[in-house]
Amino acid sequence: MESTNMTCLTGKRIIVTGGGTGIGQGIAVRLAREGARVCFSYHASAKGAEETLRQIALHGGQASAFPANLQRMEEGVKMVEQAVEEMGGLDALVCNAGPTITRPFLEVTPADWDCMHHIHLRTAFFCAQAAVRSMQATGRGRLIFIGSVHGRASAPLFGPYAAAKGGLEGLTRQLAIELAPLKITVNCVAPGLVEVESYFRDYPEYRREEAARQVPIGRVGFPDDIAPMVAFLITEQTDFLTGQTIPIDGGQLARLSLLRADE
Repeated sequence: MESTNMTCLTGKRIIVTGGGTGIGQGIAVRLAREGARVCFSYHASAKGAEETLRQIALHGGQASAFPANLQRMEEGVKMVEQAVEEMGGLDALVCNAGPTITRPFLEVTPADWDCMHHIHLRTAFFCAQAAVRSMQATGRGRLIFIGSVHGRASAPLFGPYAAAKGGLEGLTRQLAIELAPLKITVNCVAPGLVEVESYFRDYPEYRREEAARQVPIGRVGFPDDIAPMVAFLITEQTDFLTGQTIPIDGGQLARLSLLRADE
């Protein structure tokens, strides 16, 4: 009897960038639980990477962690090539890595701008290029970029980050057209306000409650809210879905307002 599991990924070989913490960790663990062989990168989160590996092992999954500073595009490309060699091929790349910098427009530095665009756009572009070179041999593949609602809706202090995430949506559409003849789909998942340590680390409790009130569904998101969509996009059920940005935001974009980061 055919399996009814819509996100069974048994045998899939998948790379996740930034899998040591937060959303990337949630994605890597979910994909491994669905049966995928996962390789993920990490940079300043060695303990987080160990935790990702531990969680995957608890569920009987297979994974490898690769240290890489993705502000240096060459390290990202090298990581993809090493992971492909270790797994013997590649079925999907999930480009998730990238920090958030919040700063008033007049205080943004060239270093802030470069940091956002090097990781979210430049490294993602060339990691995807390296991945597609491998995917061509299989006649099928998936590229999934992790964007943000900030790519579509405005909020104070997010200038370089919003510009980079908006560019990522444009890249998604462009690559979807170019790679369609290769049977490689390209989509972007755009989380809303998600509770990860890097974002909520300095929030007092009242700020967390205030943040929840900004989301129509009544709470902030968690990595486990994002990971299932990523898993689904890798399945064969989504062969006809490409060039799309899919918000997972609890209704934030529908309301067209975001939490003011300076309040």
